[in-house]
Amino acid sequence: MTATDAVNSAIGTLYVVATPIGNLEDISARALRILNEVALIAAEDTRHSARLLQHFGITTPLAACHEHNERDEGGRFIQRLLAGDSVALISDAGTPLISDPGYHLVRQARAACVRVVPVPGACALVAALCAAGLPSDRFIFEGFLPAKRTGRRSRLEQLRQEPRTLIFYEAPHRILDCLQDMASVFGGERVAVLGRELTKTFETLKGAPLAALEQWVAADANQQRGECVVVVAGCRAPEGEESVDDNARRVLKLLLAELPVKRAAAVAAEITGVRKNLLYQLALQEKF
Repeated sequence: MTATDAVNSAIGTLYVVATPIGNLEDISARALRILNEVALIAAEDTRHSARLLQHFGITTPLAACHEHNERDEGGRFIQRLLAGDSVALISDAGTPLISDPGYHLVRQARAACVRVVPVPGACALVAALCAAGLPSDRFIFEGFLPAKRTGRRSRLEQLRQEPRTLIFYEAPHRILDCLQDMASVFGGERVAVLGRELTKTFETLKGAPLAALEQWVAADANQQRGECVVVVAGCRAPEGEESVDDNARRVLKLLLAELPVKRAAAVAAEITGVRKNLLYQLALQEKF
């Protein structure tokens, strides 16, 4: 063992542990073992997590690690790790860092050469995507949209021509407004799937064109309760046509400022996946 190995072996490990998003049976055997073995559990909400640990008979101490203290107080967890104690990071539900706290702690741990180990498990966006029946080979996760309508619609406009499947989280009190804005910006005929209360007693997975989905939610107040995931089909070019989305246009424009047209089109094609000839013709027509 080298001197460096000896030092690193004396440092604890930060485990990023996924917990159930609803059904407690979804916790893994590995997650339960890690939560029992570590010296400390960094939790988004200690009161919420205490109930989870009590259910499984886990007595490991808890300490708060949430969005309001994570950046400033992460050092205390790093000190414990550097002293040789292993720590498990958990959120209220699902996988930490996915629209949940944890990024700053993980970044601090890696900067301190602390080993970070993922313990995978439940994740609402993956649960919704795998059951939505929409293309899953290429997708993007947008998390929560801006709470105010102006910001929300502005962000949706930026995504209007995105060809990949889109995944959003949304709060129950905003789900109807969100669907209304999506129907307005993306078009009411665009297909989407609403995943609500996934893995829980009143789980809902409803797929329909956005306009119909909006009407369905508006007509049933029960569908405006609980945590929501919205999976939206990507933008498709009309039959027989091929389009260039806004992202590809931006990439092409930036490259044209530095490269000849032919080379810019070739590089843009490699980056975006859009056909080189299509980008070449666009560069000639638009005269960026």
